[in-house]
Amino acid sequence: MADIAYPITDRTLPNGLRVIVSEDHAVPTVTVNVWVNVGSRHEAPGRTGFAHLFEHLMFQGSRNVASGEHFSALMAQGGRLNATTWFDRTNYFETVPKGALELALWLEADRHGHLLDAVTQENLDNQRDVVKEEKRQRYDNVPYGNALIDVYATIFPADHPYHHPTIGSMEDLDDARLEDVHAFFRRYYGPNNSVLTIVGDVTPDEAFAAAEKYFGVLPASAERPEPRPYRLEPLAEPARLDRFEEVPNDRLHLAFRLPVDSSDDFFACSLALDAIGGLSTSRLVQRLVRDEQVATSLSAHAMGFVDGVSLGLLSVDVAEGADPMAIEQAICEELDRFITEGPTEIELESSMAETERSWLSALASQDERADAICHYTLLADDPHYVNSFLDRVGAVTAAQIRQAAATWLAPTSRAVVSYLVKQEVHSA
Repeated sequence: MADIAYPITDRTLPNGLRVIVSEDHAVPTVTVNVWVNVGSRHEAPGRTGFAHLFEHLMFQGSRNVASGEHFSALMAQGGRLNATTWFDRTNYFETVPKGALELALWLEADRHGHLLDAVTQENLDNQRDVVKEEKRQRYDNVPYGNALIDVYATIFPADHPYHHPTIGSMEDLDDARLEDVHAFFRRYYGPNNSVLTIVGDVTPDEAFAAAEKYFGVLPASAERPEPRPYRLEPLAEPARLDRFEEVPNDRLHLAFRLPVDSSDDFFACSLALDAIGGLSTSRLVQRLVRDEQVATSLSAHAMGFVDGVSLGLLSVDVAEGADPMAIEQAICEELDRFITEGPTEIELESSMAETERSWLSALASQDERADAICHYTLLADDPHYVNSFLDRVGAVTAAQIRQAAATWLAPTSRAVVSYLVKQEVHSA
C-alpha cells in the first residue's frame, strides 16, 4: 500500500470548535469544510427531514448576509461551494482562491452563529416547497427513485435511526412550526458540535488565526448529542419487499447489515463485497453478466454508518426475459461459496488494489481530502485517518474476510427489495 503522510494539525478553540489544518501549496486555493454533528439519525419521530431542511435554510441568509449572498459572494471570487446531508452529519464546503479564505470563514461563521435571524415563516415556507420539489424530482418521479428508501425501511427496524431516509417525511415538514425549526437549530448547530477543516495554500498559523477571528466569538451553544449506538446483529432470517412498478427492467437489491464504519470487520466486509460483486472482475459479474448474461449490470459496495450498524448493498439489473428469482438464487450460491472458500489470492489482490486506487484518487482532490479529514475527525475522532486508512485495510487477511462474510453476508441474513416491471392487465 502507498505511504501517505499529509501534514495535519489539530486544535480545539475555547468554544469547542475543532479545527483541522492541512497545508498544501500545490495550487493557490483553500478548501473550507464544516461538518456538523447532526443528520437524519438524530431526528425524533414526527420531526423527520429537519436536518436536510437546514441544508437549504443555511443559504437563505443570516444576520449579516442576504438570502443567496453566500453563493453570489464566493462565486464572484471564483469559488465553488455546496452542502450535503446524510444519516450521520450535515456538511458545508467551499473551495476558494487563497485571498478569499477570510470571506469564506466570515460567511460560514455568520450562518453557523446567527442563522435564526433570517429563518422567518416566509423562508421556512419557501424552503419546504423546495424540499418537496426535490423529493418529487429525485425520488417520486424517477424509476427506482424510492428503492433505497425501501431498503432502509426493510432492513432496519422502525425505531432505528437509519430506518427513515434523509429526505424525511413531507407530512412532518408540513406540520413543523417555526419554533420547532428554531429549536432544532439551537440544539445542534454550534461550534462545540462541529468540525472545521481548512486544506490548501495556507499555513497552520494563518488558518488557526483566521478560524479564531471569525468562529472564536461564537458561544458553545449546541447540545452535543449523547452517544447512543443502537447495535444491530445480522438479520435472523431473510426479509423482502416486492414492488411492481413502471420501470425499464427488473432490478434486485440485496442488503445486509454490517459492522460500524472504520472497524476492522467493516473493512473485511467491504473487501468481501468487492470480490463478490464490486469489481469488473468479481465472481458475480463474471457469472451473471458475462457468462450467463442474465444481468446487464451488477454492483456491490459497503456504506459505512456509525450508529451501531452499517449497510452492504448488492444491486442487479435483470436482463430481459431472465428470471429474477433464479438470479437471486445464483447470488445466494456465490455467497455461500465465498463463505466456504474465502477470497482467492487474485480476488484479494484486486480488492486491495481498487481500494488503494480509489482512496488515492479521492485524496488527490483538495476538496475530497478536506471532506475525508472532516468526516473521520467528527465521526471517528481521528483526523489522521486519511494517512492510516490504507495501512489498516492492507493488514486485513483472507481469513478475516472469509470470517466476516460468514458472519455478516450469509444469504439467510439478506433483505431483498425487488422492483419488478408491472405487467399490463388486459380485459377479455
